[in-house]
Amino acid sequence: MVSAVFHTPLDAAVPANPPTHTPRHVAVRAQAEAAAAAAAPVARPSRDFSFVWRRILPPVLGFAVLVLIWELVALRSTNNFPSPLETWKQALDVFADPFYSKGPNDQGVGWNVLSSLQRVAFGFGLAAAVGIPAGFAIGRFEFLSRMFNPLISLLRPVSPLAWLPIGLLVFKGANPAAIWTIFICSIWPMIINTAVGVQRVPSDYMNVAKVLDLSEWKILTKILFPAVLPYMLTGVRLAVGTAWLVIVAAEMLTGGVGIGFWVWDEWNNLNVKNIIIAIFVIGIVGLILEFALIKIATAFTFEEVKS
Repeated sequence: MVSAVFHTPLDAAVPANPPTHTPRHVAVRAQAEAAAAAAAPVARPSRDFSFVWRRILPPVLGFAVLVLIWELVALRSTNNFPSPLETWKQALDVFADPFYSKGPNDQGVGWNVLSSLQRVAFGFGLAAAVGIPAGFAIGRFEFLSRMFNPLISLLRPVSPLAWLPIGLLVFKGANPAAIWTIFICSIWPMIINTAVGVQRVPSDYMNVAKVLDLSEWKILTKILFPAVLPYMLTGVRLAVGTAWLVIVAAEMLTGGVGIGFWVWDEWNNLNVKNIIIAIFVIGIVGLILEFALIKIATAFTFEEVKS
């Protein structure tokens, strides 16, 4: 009897024992492809210049417009208003030795700026020591809020310079009077922002504190302070900006050493170049203070406050 074995076309196409090694022509082709890929130039990512257009170019154009307007005013002025180039040359002389001292009324711009910053630091420190605890108390207790809100609404709109004669009368000195003025103008933003932050703490937090029977100190340190910190830092930033604005005017009136006195003294000497230099110095120092406080605030605040 003859037996027949039938195979399907698939069985015929695939050998029963496929070779375990790669054929030579396949290996050669793989090596050639690898060599070609290695020799091909690597595609570099395209450079993104959007940062230049969005961040660098606008402020540069803004300063260019300012300088252009300044130059046009200097050209059309009949009172020898200094041009940007003349002011720049004068600034090089001023900052060549900013810390010279030739007497109490003749000191470099560096000493004047440091004296102003010292007064701002003293006045602001006193305002923070009084205003922040007062803001917590006013925001925490409704009786104190009703008691002090009318007084704050009455005194806050008063110009800080209106308090300068009171300081001169009480403290009998120009320097304490200037510090008193800084204290008055700095305390209101810290009181108001801190109190608003305390009043906006979610009621659920306070209900949990009542359930847990937390002490007032625990409520202050564990609940109120972390929640109020963004508002408190905002008040601190506003207070420092206001203090730096007020110190210039206060020093113009009180005299002594300070950037405000330096501006007034240069006006008496009809040195307009130094007045313009002082304006830029005041702006730059204020910008540095603002930037530093923003960085501190964003490091301790929530994401929605950072924006």
